[in-house]
Formats: sequence, C-alpha cells, structure tokens
Amino acid sequence: MARVVEVPSFALVLLVGSAGSGKSTFARDRFASTEIVSSDHYRGVVRDDETNMEGSADAYELFHLVVDKRLGARRFTVVDATNVRARDRAPLLAKASRHGAPAVAIVLDVDGATCVARNDARGDRPNSRIYVLRQQESLRASLPTLASEGFVAVHVLGASDIAEARVERIGR
Repeated sequence: MARVVEVPSFALVLLVGSAGSGKSTFARDRFASTEIVSSDHYRGVVRDDETNMEGSADAYELFHLVVDKRLGARRFTVVDATNVRARDRAPLLAKASRHGAPAVAIVLDVDGATCVARNDARGDRPNSRIYVLRQQESLRASLPTLASEGFVAVHVLGASDIAEARVERIGR
C-alpha cells in the first residue's frame, strides 16, 4: 500500500537525504518543475556543470534567493538538496517562518551502499563514496531532532516506500 505524504498547499518542503537517495527523481515525479529549487540546477547555472562543487557558494546564493522570492510570493516550494545537517536546514526554516510558510521534511532514508552505487552509476560523480557516507552520518544524527527544528511534519520514507509514495496537498 502506498504511503501518503500530506503537505499543506502553501509550504516549504525540504527533501532530506544523501546524494543518490533519489531526491531529484522523487521531486520530478511528484511536483511541477517550477516548484522545485535544486542546488544541482544552480551549480549548473553558474558553472555549466551541476557536479562542479567549486560553484557551490554562488549556486547557493541564487538557490536561497529563489527560495526566498518564491515563499514571498506565497508559492509552494520544494527544496531539492541534501539538507542532512541542521545548519543547512536552519536558514531555509527561517525563510519559511518569515514568510508564514509551514515547513515539511520528507526524508529519503536509503542505505549508504545503495546511494554510493547510484552515484557511481551516474559516471559524473567519481569518488563520491566518502561524501555520501559523511552525508549518511549527518542524516542519522539528524533524524532524532528533525521534528524539533520547526517542521510541521516530518515524513521518513524508507527505500521500499519511496517509489510508491503519494504526495497529497491539503488545505487552501
């Protein structure tokens, strides 16, 4: 039976999971492309290469600006980034609060070996194992405290739930 993930019709949705957990696929399959704000996309915008980490500072400047502008316009916004550390989530949660947007976390809890294998299969992310495993550690450390960070809901989807999970918007 498919898991139902309820989100308010106006909200900031943070996808949370290590690289290779399926965040971008999950977002692409369930949300309009205009609703998704992706850190990879903005790395591509500033460096013509979504995997070029040297462009991350500039990319995140644009990324945060777009999140802020969308929420200010009361637009449903989905953040497609790892978001595995509280310090990365905090500024996004502050933006949601400032704009009166409820914040929802959707955690894609996929094991590290699967995430590493998916990244290796992409071919454009060589030697990502160390980064993925660090992200996994951060995710594990975050899970017990996510609910206390200011989210109105935290949905944790295991690997077996992700493909069939449905997102339903509630309220107007």
